[in-house]
Amino acid sequence: MTNKLRVLIVAPSLRITGGQAVQAARLMQELKAFPQVEVAFQAINPALPGPLHCLQQIKYVRTIVTETTYLIALLIRIWSYDVIHLFSAGYWSFMLAPAPAILFSKLFRKKTILNYRDGQAEDHLNKWPIAIRIMSLVDRIVPPSGFLVEVFAKFGLPATYISNIVDTTQFNFRPRPTPGPKFFHNRGMEPLYNIPCTLKAFAIVQQKYPEASLILAHDGPLRQQLEAMVLELNLNNVQFLGFVDQTCMRQLYEAAEIYLMSPNIDNMPGSILECFACGLPFVSTAAGGVPFIVENEKTGLLVPINDHQAMANAALRLIEEPGFATALTTQGFMECTRYQGPQVAQQWVKLYNELVSATK
Repeated sequence: MTNKLRVLIVAPSLRITGGQAVQAARLMQELKAFPQVEVAFQAINPALPGPLHCLQQIKYVRTIVTETTYLIALLIRIWSYDVIHLFSAGYWSFMLAPAPAILFSKLFRKKTILNYRDGQAEDHLNKWPIAIRIMSLVDRIVPPSGFLVEVFAKFGLPATYISNIVDTTQFNFRPRPTPGPKFFHNRGMEPLYNIPCTLKAFAIVQQKYPEASLILAHDGPLRQQLEAMVLELNLNNVQFLGFVDQTCMRQLYEAAEIYLMSPNIDNMPGSILECFACGLPFVSTAAGGVPFIVENEKTGLLVPINDHQAMANAALRLIEEPGFATALTTQGFMECTRYQGPQVAQQWVKLYNELVSATK
């Protein structure tokens, strides 16, 4: 009987809002279809049991206790797996989660994959040269887009990409031949996503369509600033929903008519793939890796970074140009075939096998 290939996926759990947690959960689900692979999960944000959980509600203390719990769990578990698959962001997040896991993997002579997902990679590596040295220890660097492959090449770090997963079975494709001014945005409320640009664009649209509405899902450090901006711009029909779980998020996608996002920095946003899956036309700034997955005026609309007037004009075009939204979303849905779970998971299984076979 052939032994199973044992893989430990190290990533944020869904207790953290964000693309890493969602993609890790989707990959875990897809890998269940491969009986030759035994997959386990280690959260970088483990919840403490019982009354100890209250320590994770205290600022600074939560970082110490969560990191300590994570490191102990890694040391206990890592030795029994063949491949350590590390989801990674940049800066301090890299140092706190993937970096020690890389060092532990080397200690136990385990094959290691760095699944790096931060669109700020170039800035991270320029400012943190120690990160380059640590990354050079892994067996493979695998970002989810060709954009980051090009970034890593600038620092002498070879990389190949495996795309994100979009679960089309969780979305209903709804044609929107004449989308109304009902907008949706669900990026984290952080500076790099430049949500003020989206609000300014929406203000222009609302001058022409007073009934226009905008729902903003998720949360972040800029929420109060953004709520104040809504008042300053005298906007109506704007809702801040805070944290939204994935089931409700799907409902928000399907109810919306147009998706807006205006990041200054990005990699391979899962929100665009989800727009493809549910037939939601979108306008995005052409930041980072976004042009690697969106063909302007064919699968979506791209505008210059921090150009709210261009974003508003693009949104108005979707509303006012008959048939345009349908043409975009039809092509966008066809793009989903590149991001289907079974195909993406197969690429990961192939990589796991290659790494393990190289040691035999």
